[in-house]
Amino acid sequence: MAHTANSIVINATYDKVFDMSNDISLWKEFFTEYTESDVVEKKDNKIVFKLTHQNGNSWQSYRLLFKEDKFAYASRMDPMFPFEYMKIVWLYREVEGGIEMTWIQDFKMDKGAKFNDDQVQDLINKHSKSNLLRFKEIIEKN
Repeated sequence: MAHTANSIVINATYDKVFDMSNDISLWKEFFTEYTESDVVEKKDNKIVFKLTHQNGNSWQSYRLLFKEDKFAYASRMDPMFPFEYMKIVWLYREVEGGIEMTWIQDFKMDKGAKFNDDQVQDLINKHSKSNLLRFKEIIEKN
């Protein structure tokens, strides 16, 4: 199993940070590697969505929003490959200077995947840091 945790402080209100960061339609702007981010279904606090990576691969995930508890939980659905599983938690915490947003990912790569857990963990850490900076820039600007 692999694990990542990355954080950034965004100088904005909690409502703004939570709402914008969980607006799936904005993810193609927030994440440099996604060319499409589409909501498939939304019911109560659950969103099913489809992401398309710049390499052409697409997958569906679901996201549960717990705004009053300051977190969101997500899991990849279909196709699961190249992962055996991928679980994600986003935490929001009020700190001096704004809202600290932390992304935690736990996952295991499929045995048939091109890259192993350690390689993907390093890649996710690298991408998370740059994407968190984009979230900060975009949210603070709007």
